[in-house]
Amino acid sequence: MKMKICLMPGDGIGPEIVEQAVMVLDKVADKFGHTVEYTEALIGGVAIDATKNPLPDETVAKCKAADAVLLGAVGGPKWDTLPGDQRPEKGLLGIRKALGLFANLRPAKLFPELSKACFLRPDIVQDGIDVMVVRELTGGIYFGQPVGRDVRDGKRAAFNTMVYDEEEVRRIARLAFEAAMKREKRLCSVDKANVLEVSRLWREVVEEVAKEYPEVELSHMYVDNAAMQLVRNPNQFDVIVTGNLFGDILSDEAAVITGSIGMLPSASLGASGPGLYEPIHGSAPDIAGQNKANPLATILSIAMMLRYAFDLSKEAEVIETAVQKVLQEGYRTGDIMEEGKSLVGCNTMGNLVAERI
Repeated sequence: MKMKICLMPGDGIGPEIVEQAVMVLDKVADKFGHTVEYTEALIGGVAIDATKNPLPDETVAKCKAADAVLLGAVGGPKWDTLPGDQRPEKGLLGIRKALGLFANLRPAKLFPELSKACFLRPDIVQDGIDVMVVRELTGGIYFGQPVGRDVRDGKRAAFNTMVYDEEEVRRIARLAFEAAMKREKRLCSVDKANVLEVSRLWREVVEEVAKEYPEVELSHMYVDNAAMQLVRNPNQFDVIVTGNLFGDILSDEAAVITGSIGMLPSASLGASGPGLYEPIHGSAPDIAGQNKANPLATILSIAMMLRYAFDLSKEAEVIETAVQKVLQEGYRTGDIMEEGKSLVGCNTMGNLVAERI
């Protein structure tokens, strides 16, 4: 298979971690007989420095011409004083919009080897955690109209509107069912249907889509209960699908119970065209250029890319197995370091994973 990948290393530790991920992808491609063609594009602070624009038109064109996009990170104190519409983060929001990415897939996976880093009781996490949160990205209360402020009965008031139409729900539900088909075939739809009319429509449409996926076991849960169950017994979940607001909260909750965001990849997908794959941690400017960054989240983002962009599950599993092998052998970057383990830098960690492909 020939894969066209657009690389956007971005700011801070972005170039370092992307370099390691590319090395691992090249090793996998060589092992399985695939070819990879790379292009590189500017985004975020480095794009502002070069073009005065956090998302140049050339970057959008390169992304659209690719099969998948790998992003390192954007942002840093250097650009913090710029106006909001000119800051590096605008580039990330802009490329999501340009590529029509409406779904964010956030796996929260705790390798058993890192169970001591988890905040939950040892008996809950002794076998690790593996949950996927699928969040709708472009609708709901963050984008609903009308929105604003006024004065009511002499008091200041503010309002936002939660709106979903059936097609927005249908497409995110279908994508979540597809994700569940690649995992344990269990999907929990999270809503607030006991209170919100929009959640009642959400539940109706998810039930309709479920008929297309008879192999997947569908359940429903109110968001308050889901938040509690995630910390009480996370392994009861396989895939969770939910709206923008609830997904924003639950995906961060799921991430923090794993102990380190340095281990967590993500994918943002649309109905067609290239998806965007990136680690969920930031640009970590305080350690940029010091060979201290953890590249594993970016390497695991490559595994997600292989699985969701190219349907290459075996190749994805090889990467995930190699990462786990390195952890089993006791190698750690600073963010996941524990007593008695071997501290290594970004480059060494990448090389260790590549050697075990």
